[in-house]
Amino acid sequence: MPGLLSAMEGFFIIGVVIAVGYVAARFHIGGPSAQMVLNKFSFFVSTPCLMFAILSKQRISVIFHPSIIVAFFSAAAVGLVFVIINAVSLHMDAANTTIGVLNSLYLNSNNIGLPVATYILGNPTLVAPILVMQQAIFTPISLTVLDASTTGRLSLKTIAKQPLKQPILIGSLGGILVSAISAGVGHYVIPDFVFKPIDMIGASAVPMILMAFGMSLRGSRPFGKETNRRATLTVVILKNLVMPLIAFFLAWFVMGFRGAELYGCVVLAALPTGQNVYNYAARYNVGTTFARDGILVSTVTSPVVIALIAIVLG
Repeated sequence: MPGLLSAMEGFFIIGVVIAVGYVAARFHIGGPSAQMVLNKFSFFVSTPCLMFAILSKQRISVIFHPSIIVAFFSAAAVGLVFVIINAVSLHMDAANTTIGVLNSLYLNSNNIGLPVATYILGNPTLVAPILVMQQAIFTPISLTVLDASTTGRLSLKTIAKQPLKQPILIGSLGGILVSAISAGVGHYVIPDFVFKPIDMIGASAVPMILMAFGMSLRGSRPFGKETNRRATLTVVILKNLVMPLIAFFLAWFVMGFRGAELYGCVVLAALPTGQNVYNYAARYNVGTTFARDGILVSTVTSPVVIALIAIVLG
């Protein structure tokens, strides 16, 4: 299966960039604050540019494809299951619970989703609905909870102002707006000399996030004594196994998808946890070890799950 092999190449490329970050930290390149600088720059500058560049070039019909319904409800379901499991068994605080929810439902739609959609599914635009769903719904809600739980303040004014604190959401909504305007006038409305620097800055987001993640692995041991192993195993099972199963049942029985649409929904649901979760955890300095371990383990196990889905449905 050439497509499957190409997708595995995508996982290998990601692993190399993470390893570069680890080596940089090992040799103290950039100093002790290098990881924090990469995280902050990617959060406030490069990732918003990336989201704008991707979404502004997509057609509205692609961004709001019906598959977004499957993506939303399968993600919401596993997030709710984690909240229930935490209430019954894990008993983590609100901030760490939020990281657990994100670990369970947040898809790596950029640096793994794009190559998977391109090489396995043959259509890179399939990740566009996921990008919208995550940046317009799950990210604002999660960051609002993190902001409130770490600062101890929550009010209607705080909630209303929350979107202004989320440059990634602003970049995403800006991209959707430009896409809608471009569709109305019949051509892309942003001139090249404006779009190209935005696109260039956005291209730095994924490498910086991956290298910062690699730096976080320096001096740490996954599933070490300081980690919550039960919580990590829970989010990995929810993300890599439960979410694809829910997506299959929703796509088949609720949406009536068959063939490529069904296959695409299930494969994309099996994507590992996105590195952005670690970026958010680092931004609020909470649950960073939990986020790191969940991302690492789900990224290692995801290719096996995607390979099995390709064999069964492909």
